Amino acid sequence: MQLQMIPSTQQTFGSAIKTMFSVSRSVARGVWALLLVAALLVVPGGCGAATTDAPDDGKISIVCTVAMIGDVVKEVAGDQAHVVTLLGPGTDPHGYKPTRDDIVAMQNADVIFYAGLHLEGKMTDVLAKLGQQKPVYALAEVIDKTKLLDRDGAHDPHVWMDATLWAQVVREAGRRLSERDPTHAADYTRRADELAARCEALFVYGQQVMKTIPPQSRLLVTSHDAFNYFGRAYGIDVTGVQGISTESEANIKDINRLVDTLVSRNVKAVFVESSVAPKNVQAIVEGAKSRGHDVNVGGELFSDAMGAGGTYEGTYIGMIDHNITIVVNALGGQAPTQGWQGKLSTKSK
Repeated sequence: MQLQMIPSTQQTFGSAIKTMFSVSRSVARGVWALLLVAALLVVPGGCGAATTDAPDDGKISIVCTVAMIGDVVKEVAGDQAHVVTLLGPGTDPHGYKPTRDDIVAMQNADVIFYAGLHLEGKMTDVLAKLGQQKPVYALAEVIDKTKLLDRDGAHDPHVWMDATLWAQVVREAGRRLSERDPTHAADYTRRADELAARCEALFVYGQQVMKTIPPQSRLLVTSHDAFNYFGRAYGIDVTGVQGISTESEANIKDINRLVDTLVSRNVKAVFVESSVAPKNVQAIVEGAKSRGHDVNVGGELFSDAMGAGGTYEGTYIGMIDHNITIVVNALGGQAPTQGWQGKLSTKSK
C-alpha cells in the first residue's frame, strides 16, 4: 500500500525544505571558509598550484597572494626566507578562489602577506580565519586613506599603479619582516629602503616621459578600471570598459561612450590587459571603425598580474616600466623602447 500526503502536508513539507536552503550569502561564505580551513587541510595533495613544502632550515616560511606582493616580499626578505606566491601570471585576483593546496600552503606558513583593500575579494574570509592563528598582513592597508581613490563606494585597491604609494608598501614589508625576525632587521630595512628608492625614481621617470604624449591624446582606455592611480600619478586621463572589479559587466552604452571620446579626441590606441579577456576592447575598436576612426590595440598592459616569472616584466619594477613604455609610445609620445632600465623584452616594443 502506498502512503499519500494530503495537500496541506505537502505544502508544509515543501515550505520546510525551502526554509532549510534560504541561508544568506554572508553566512554561506563564512561556513565555506571555515570548512575550507578546518576540513580540507586534513586531505593531502590537491589540484592547486602552490608549493607547500619548504626546507626545514630555520628560515621564515612566507606565503603571498598576488605577484606584486610576492615580488616585494621576496626582494625585501632576500635569502632569509622561503617565499611562495599563490597567484601566477595572468591570474585575476578579483574572482580567485583559493584551492585546497593554497589553503594548505597558507596554513603551513609562518607568515602570510596579501594586498588587502578587498583586492583578493573571494579570499577575504579565509584570510580572516587564518589571521586568528598566525600573522597575516594586508600590506596595502598601511597607505594613508587620504591618498586612496574611491570607486563604487569602496577604496580602489590597484595602488601599485602609483609607484610612490607602492614604496610605502615596500617599507611596510620591511617593518613586518623585522618584527618577525629581529636578528635580520637591519638587512630587511636596508633592502626595503633600496627598493622603495627605485620605486620613487621610476615614478619620476614615468612623469617625465608621459609629458611627451600630445595633450589631446593623453587618454588611457583599458579593459577594466585598474589604472586610476596610474593616471593620477603620471598625468593621463584613464577610463575602463568595466568597473574596478573584472566581475562587473560592460554594456553597449559604456562602449558607445568610449567610442565617442576616442573620436572626439582623435585618440589612436586602446589597450588590453594580461589578466582580462580582450572582447570589450575589441568591441571599442570595431565601434570606432564603424565611425570611420581607426583605433589600434596599442599593446597588452599588466594590471592585476605581472609578467612571466624569471623575466624583467615579472618584477614589480618591470611591470610598471612596461606599462609606461607601452602607453607612451602607443599614444604618440617618446620613451625608450627597452624601457627605463633598458631591460624590457623585445615583445614590449
